[in-house]
Amino acid sequence: MATSFPEIGDRPEDLVGLASVRLTEKQLTRAVRYAKPEEVTGGQVLFDVGDDCGDLLLCGSARLEAVRPSPAPGRDEVLLRYGPGQFVGELGLLTGQRRHLRVQVRRPGTVHRVDAGSFRLLMARETELSDLFLRSFLARRRLLRQATAQTLRMVGDPDSAAGLRLRTFLARQGVAHSWLPDGSAEGAALLGAAGLTAADLPVASIGAEVLTGVTPGALSERLNLSFRDTGSGTADLTVVGAGPAGLAAAVHGASEGLETVLLDAVATGGQAATSARIENYLGFPFGLSGADLTARAAVQALKFGARIASPCTVVALEPGAGGHVVTLSDGARIRTRAVVLATGAAYRALPVDRWNELTGRGIHYSATDMEAQTVAGAPVAVVGGANSAGQAALHLARHARAVTLVVRGEDLGTRMSAYLVDRVLGDPRITVLTGTRVSALHGAERLEAVTLTRPGGPVRRIACAGLFCFIGAEPATDWLTGVTLDDDGFVRTDLALSNADQGPRWRDAGRAPLPYETSVPGVFAAGDVRTASLKRVAAAAGDGASAVRSVHQYLALSTRA
Repeated sequence: MATSFPEIGDRPEDLVGLASVRLTEKQLTRAVRYAKPEEVTGGQVLFDVGDDCGDLLLCGSARLEAVRPSPAPGRDEVLLRYGPGQFVGELGLLTGQRRHLRVQVRRPGTVHRVDAGSFRLLMARETELSDLFLRSFLARRRLLRQATAQTLRMVGDPDSAAGLRLRTFLARQGVAHSWLPDGSAEGAALLGAAGLTAADLPVASIGAEVLTGVTPGALSERLNLSFRDTGSGTADLTVVGAGPAGLAAAVHGASEGLETVLLDAVATGGQAATSARIENYLGFPFGLSGADLTARAAVQALKFGARIASPCTVVALEPGAGGHVVTLSDGARIRTRAVVLATGAAYRALPVDRWNELTGRGIHYSATDMEAQTVAGAPVAVVGGANSAGQAALHLARHARAVTLVVRGEDLGTRMSAYLVDRVLGDPRITVLTGTRVSALHGAERLEAVTLTRPGGPVRRIACAGLFCFIGAEPATDWLTGVTLDDDGFVRTDLALSNADQGPRWRDAGRAPLPYETSVPGVFAAGDVRTASLKRVAAAAGDGASAVRSVHQYLALSTRA
């Protein structure tokens, strides 16, 4: 049975059908082989909100229900019911997120419990069941996100810098939640009930638990998305960076039997996840958003058994002859046989006063639906002259009142694909200003206007509620030591390494570097972080897959040695 990920749609009736799928007798018999029987009693709570999401339950004779608890007595909401042949579980079984719903027994009987280890084994061995479970998990997660009330409730200013960071993190992680502005009646009521004030914002309410001054890192820890040492020993492959290159490396590594860990300092998807539309990716003639592409890749990696942790900042890499050690910002150390560096690059900022102050308050580095909604009906500007800027301008033009594309160069076609140039120039909602720079920012609490300058030309000030910056990025390699970089900070690999770069490590290894291998044996680089890489999503994904092929060669050579 094919393992591609279906379009499950958004119609509630379709989602409920997929979420409530019933196993055939043969399918249930195969699944039960991985389970242990358990008798349950009426009213028994099998899982509660906030519990670890480790086990899958197969219904025998028992009947269960998934409930969203309400703080109001008697207002709990039953989202799904399960009977014989059905199963209890959702995407958290793969992602490690804590449970969003309470599961309780409606009618006593027998269930079959598949623990976390057995579930991973089932997903690896039973292709038909794996696909069926995955479809159902995705449908259940989408139903959960569509529901009016959410177990995870965020309180604060959604458009503040802190609010935008949290919203971006939750959206990129696919975490079901609702956002209550602190000025709303419901938000004020939640703060009042918990005895909190504006000084405690932003606040996260998870069931009966309330977190104050919450950050993406703290929320990740609470939702089980940060790295946890499972005690399994040394990983085969640790991938640093979860953009297209890192995701491809994780998918290929995990699917080929390597114990794979994928880490990202922000969230899965990297910069690609911020792209409103990708139209030149093979197999998607009508395009797709970067968030969709990378979300599918993340689920694919999880399906094959990769462990994904984010936000999870790597601060050091210690190479060793018998393996390497990756150190995280919280001091955790991951021992690993091989490493793929796929950290990509960090966004470049304009050298303009108040840039950092207004970042997240009108200045953005992405133009997804979330950012576009914050500027709906208002004038915006996009800075940059490559494909990402063109796609952003076209996407924003569907939401904003007007879009000004500010290009430093004199020719829009120098770095932008011809098909995009034609679309941008043909869109009456977009004004293109070449040979122009942003020289000043204006606004009190939020961006309100920008000053544009053209050498030898007039200075103009335009109203601007959102400034979207796509001027490239710098390699995220400042944390690396002992790995050879080029003059611009990108990682040198294989043929780009000089004899001096290779040094005594390679004389001891008795071989030349493999494709994508760095100056350190067993450490590879893929995607935008690599010297002379092609800065395209498809190229990065190809890099990640190809790097894993070299990882296998390296591990085979190491075993023989």
